[in-house]
Amino acid sequence: MFEQVQAAKERLKGYANVTPIMASRTLNRLVGDKVYFKCENLQRIGAFKFRGAFNSISQLSKAEKARGVITYSSGNHAQAVALVGQMMNIQTTIVMPNNAPATKRAATQEYGATIVEYDPDKANREDIAKELEAMNGYTMIPPFDHKDVVAGQGTAALEMFEEIGNLDMLLVPCGGGGLLSGSAISAKGMSPNCRVIGIEPELADDATRSFQTKKLHSVKNPPTIADGTRTPSLGKITFPLVLEYVDDMKTVSEEAIIEAVKFLFYRMKLVVEPSGALGLAALLSRAVMPKGRIGIILSGGNIDSATMMTILNS
Repeated sequence: MFEQVQAAKERLKGYANVTPIMASRTLNRLVGDKVYFKCENLQRIGAFKFRGAFNSISQLSKAEKARGVITYSSGNHAQAVALVGQMMNIQTTIVMPNNAPATKRAATQEYGATIVEYDPDKANREDIAKELEAMNGYTMIPPFDHKDVVAGQGTAALEMFEEIGNLDMLLVPCGGGGLLSGSAISAKGMSPNCRVIGIEPELADDATRSFQTKKLHSVKNPPTIADGTRTPSLGKITFPLVLEYVDDMKTVSEEAIIEAVKFLFYRMKLVVEPSGALGLAALLSRAVMPKGRIGIILSGGNIDSATMMTILNS
């Protein structure tokens, strides 16, 4: 699959931002090692999700593009699909929970998508999307469980290794496992000795339990502040990839996530959503012990003002 990530990188040239890599002397002093951040909060739509959406939608046939695409997402993937649809003049339909962050919903609408709202306590988003797909002939672009989506997400880590060389450790947030599996594929292709660790909230630890038991676990609607990780489980494609390419999984507390968002805001002047700060949360809380050159993917920066104010005032 590494070749597919490389091909995705070529496809994304001129469309996706080559996001900057940043460091913090304060953090390096705190942990005693060198830490590098891949700032996907500065990607188009404010998250890595643009990569996978563009890579998958750009490969659709003319007929598929004409019929339109559909997906289900709480926000970042929704925005990514909507923007790519706008760029390519493709109709997009997004199944979104009624509790999706306001900023993510507003941006999705601004990009021209049709939003189908549902109550996550009463309905299943995939079932709704599949029904609409069958009725209207749309093409499904799932948020993570799709090989072209995974390959697109893996380009963030690929860029990182190309810019700074080998790493001893790479910390990656995990929701449905698209970014994690894609990043791990890139890591093993570029820096085979790099230890790839997926990070989840303690309240949404389905992937960690799945990794440890080699059996798929799920957590429905976990009450974590990291809304991007509320996916119930890894997918049929991402679960085997995580088992094959990822070295370990760790979890972090809600308090650790909040402290990481605050550190990035106050010390590095970076706006990062809770899901995007999981790697730093693992380092600061010592859920992961630092060793050597460490890479962290800041997966997104789409946080609404109310959540950010709550975090900064805590």
